[in-house]
Amino acid sequence: MPSSVITIDGPAASGKSSVARILAQRLGYIYVNTGNMYRAMTWAVLQTGIDPNDAETVRATAEGIVIESPVSEGQTQVSVNGRLLTAEDLNSDPVNRGVSLVARVPEVRARLVADQRALAELGSLVMEGRDIGSVVFPESPLKFYIDASEEVRAARRSAQGHTDQVAERDRLDSTRKTSPLVIPEGAVVIDNSHLTLEGAVQAVLDRLPSSAPA
Repeated sequence: MPSSVITIDGPAASGKSSVARILAQRLGYIYVNTGNMYRAMTWAVLQTGIDPNDAETVRATAEGIVIESPVSEGQTQVSVNGRLLTAEDLNSDPVNRGVSLVARVPEVRARLVADQRALAELGSLVMEGRDIGSVVFPESPLKFYIDASEEVRAARRSAQGHTDQVAERDRLDSTRKTSPLVIPEGAVVIDNSHLTLEGAVQAVLDRLPSSAPA
């Protein structure tokens, strides 16, 4: 049911997660952070001691990893082989450094994209990531791309205590062969470099049609 899925894409540290989470709360939709699904897969791969640069081994290992997305308090969580992962698990520096490498493996993307599409059965969603409007739900009429300057995004990551390089993640995400990060066709682009969080959320709300499904 793509008409009840609001897609929000954008690069690392653009603010899309915060915007999407609050937007979902305001609308009464379920919030889905698809990046956490790739982070969960990355966390699981790292637990086995595999080098995320080894795409073939990542592919083979990922086949045996069970990723699930139970809903709690209006948003999806993520579990690996039955273990519910914490924010600390998902946002560790090793995961931050490896997630773009794991996410570029075509078989990993194909599997998680299918899982993301299946979540539409839950009801109306605000789903954010890097290929939601371009690949997962390209038919949705409610597509947004949240952007910010590289300098602003790097400063945000640093303020969060993370050491990953947004420029390198941008390069990997934008140049991968499968589902690269792009501005989806028909998406509304919002520059979040200097907006407050409330301002960015309102910018999305202002562009939603009054008939947007609730």
